[in-house]
Amino acid sequence: MLPLTPLAVLSLGLTGCQRKAPPPAMPPQPVGIITVHPHTLTLDTVLPGRTDAYEQAEIRPQVGGVILTRNFEQGSDVKAGQLLYQINPAPYQAAYDQAKAQLLHAQAASLSIQAQLERYKPLAAAHAVSRQEYDNTLSSARQAEADIAQAKANVTSAGVNLDWTHVRSPIDGRIGRMLITPGTLVTTGQTTPIALVTRLDPIYADVNLADSDMLRLRREMAKGQLQRSGDNAAEVTLTLDDGSTYEQKGKLQLSEVTVDPSTGTLVMRAVFPNPDRLLLPGMFVHATINEGVTPNTLTVPQTAVQRDPKGAAMVMLVDGENKVVIRPIKLGRAVDSDWVVASGLGDGDKVIVTGIQKAHPGAKVQPQEMQAASGDAGQAG
Repeated sequence: MLPLTPLAVLSLGLTGCQRKAPPPAMPPQPVGIITVHPHTLTLDTVLPGRTDAYEQAEIRPQVGGVILTRNFEQGSDVKAGQLLYQINPAPYQAAYDQAKAQLLHAQAASLSIQAQLERYKPLAAAHAVSRQEYDNTLSSARQAEADIAQAKANVTSAGVNLDWTHVRSPIDGRIGRMLITPGTLVTTGQTTPIALVTRLDPIYADVNLADSDMLRLRREMAKGQLQRSGDNAAEVTLTLDDGSTYEQKGKLQLSEVTVDPSTGTLVMRAVFPNPDRLLLPGMFVHATINEGVTPNTLTVPQTAVQRDPKGAAMVMLVDGENKVVIRPIKLGRAVDSDWVVASGLGDGDKVIVTGIQKAHPGAKVQPQEMQAASGDAGQAG
């Protein structure tokens, strides 16, 4: 075997060195960022709820008897005082006539006693009749007056019962389907209504609101931030269950005075005009409360916000050297898919929104600007 020449040894050494060279450095990790800037934000609170009748009357008979006639069309509009049903009035007419006859009898008896009293008065003064006889006549006259008063009360009571045989609507509204038919026997104080009249214009929309949000709305109303539609009333719009927007604007009534202790919520009631009767009680709706405009507001996507072990909010930023830094922030309210940033960020900060899992504090990254969500309106979640 021939010995290696110095040139061959040098060549083998260079080959070994090339095999041990370190791998090339990895390029910076690409991340998506948005540059935050203050902007004007219109805040809306959207709350689910249901419509409720402004007025509703469950009509029950005040006297018993057989229904003779029905005097309305099902589903029609009725006026207050309009006749709906006629209960058989015959027994109540007889009772009324009897009470009137008793009144006439009592009045006739009173005339006789009163005439006798007038005759006895001068005779008693002249001692032509005994004092006892005069006192007995006076007592009979007072009793006759009481009989007249009792008879008048009986006439009034009988007249009320007779009038109650005419079942009338107590309110303006729309009457529902026929609940009983002529020939049905109804009784006084029965639990089942014989008619249901509902006032549809205006109409209520009841929503559940957390007590903390209620306090915030009251403060915003006091500051004039809420869009008002009247004295101490905030403007409300409705979105119907099919996604359409109800044309009429309503106003919020902050009239509920109790909070449900089990849920921490209370019922807020808004009133809406309903001239076309489009809204019916029991419909599911979303009420949108326009809270006003806040200038110079910073927002970040909710996906960019992380939490430390203690639950504090933080975001990852890209500094001037394209290195990742952690920044703790204080969050405000949620608006659509964003968070309002109360503190911790400034104008021009570059917040990482994608690639967060591969970004590490201190590591150099390749930032790629992403398109921020357009528009200045937001809905609170």
